[in-house]
Amino acid sequence: MKHYHFMGIGGIGMSGLAQVVMERGDTVSGCDLAPSELAYRLEARGAVVYRGHDPAHLEPQDRPKVDVLVTSTAVPVDHPEIVAAQAAGVRVIRRIELLGEMMLDTDSIGVVGTHGKTTTTSMIATILERAGMQPTAVVGGEVGDIGGNAKLGQGRAFIAEVDESDTLFQRLRPKTAVITNVDNDHVASPGEVRRNYHASFEVLQDAFRRFASHASTVVYCADWPGLKDIVDQGARLVAYGTGPGVAFRAVDIETDGAKSEYTLFVHGERIGRVELQAPGMHNVLNSLGALAAASEAGVTLEDAITALRAFRGAHRRWERVGSVNGAWIIDDYAHHPTETEAILKTARATGRRVRVVYQPHRYLRTAQLWPRTAQVLMQADDVLLLDVYSAGEAEIPGIQSSLILDRMRELGHKSCRLFDGREAVIAALLGSAEANDVIITMGAGDVWKVGSELVAASEGVKKE
Repeated sequence: MKHYHFMGIGGIGMSGLAQVVMERGDTVSGCDLAPSELAYRLEARGAVVYRGHDPAHLEPQDRPKVDVLVTSTAVPVDHPEIVAAQAAGVRVIRRIELLGEMMLDTDSIGVVGTHGKTTTTSMIATILERAGMQPTAVVGGEVGDIGGNAKLGQGRAFIAEVDESDTLFQRLRPKTAVITNVDNDHVASPGEVRRNYHASFEVLQDAFRRFASHASTVVYCADWPGLKDIVDQGARLVAYGTGPGVAFRAVDIETDGAKSEYTLFVHGERIGRVELQAPGMHNVLNSLGALAAASEAGVTLEDAITALRAFRGAHRRWERVGSVNGAWIIDDYAHHPTETEAILKTARATGRRVRVVYQPHRYLRTAQLWPRTAQVLMQADDVLLLDVYSAGEAEIPGIQSSLILDRMRELGHKSCRLFDGREAVIAALLGSAEANDVIITMGAGDVWKVGSELVAASEGVKKE
């Protein structure tokens, strides 16, 4: 038994790995500048969670010293805790490297892609869990069927969401690689060197190529332009999509703001109707990838389709938070223009007035993508902007949400506003929410709090 110490234990990826390590019998501790609910859940199960960082965490007085320090690309290599660990002979390992070690000697499925990987991973985990395969799963979101964002299973299957923002992801060797798409994200500006960013889009594509080359089977979305050329690196290919010639194909697709369904064909044979509680074309594609991966793992298509019918979605992916004056309150993690557009298409299919509370995520991403973000947000009827969520990045002078606001106004949008904090947004929505609205809180930061606080405030008003 070893003692693992996780820096940033409150993060969605770190907490999942920490849980699996703890469930297999190892000692777990961790630290975070602001421990999350996920960190406190681990603490309740026996992990030691420290607030803040300190080299003293490595040699606690009441338990064995740390054997392995787990860190991430978000932590600089000269961080005092890392330096102290190296000086003391403690093994220092990146989160993605630990994940790779866990996947060895398993029937592993690694899901990667700029968009859709959390939902696709969640769907695969749900299918395998309901099929009785007792999988181990590590997901970048919370999944009802596995009781959170991770679980240690007793079977050989290991399903993992793989984060391409860590450049070392390309070294992983899953038995089956599921690749949803490759978009221009997590890419540094020309000439810059940044943690959590690839040097260029071409470098990112090359990383996907290497990831694909290590797998025995690659399941990929044929609808994504150019993806086949990237993933065709010698492995057996299984394509999914909506066009002819793919192994797993969806036809006769119907989708609205509450559900989706389609007829599934596998290798040209009609299998039957697939019903999803997850709306939108993007989720049709996600489910096709999940069905293909589950089939490769040995699950019958009948069982897989039945499991998907019960799938209720991953946390923060078109998640119904509640209602205010009859308006739907939806929360979604979308923070890239491609994701934002997919969610807006889903929202428009509801037939309701589409209102978006949008929080740009990271200064560099905003600097690179604000013109396209503004263009995509034009599809909403009403846009309420919050300031950029830094996610720990240093501010870039001149990069702020007002760039999006000004461009939308230049393009002729008549209802877009910038707010100074959540309270102002909540006040505006409390006074204007109507029964025909769908209000979506959108972004990878803390914008989700608007939805829950809005619903709570509405219920408080009703009680008075």
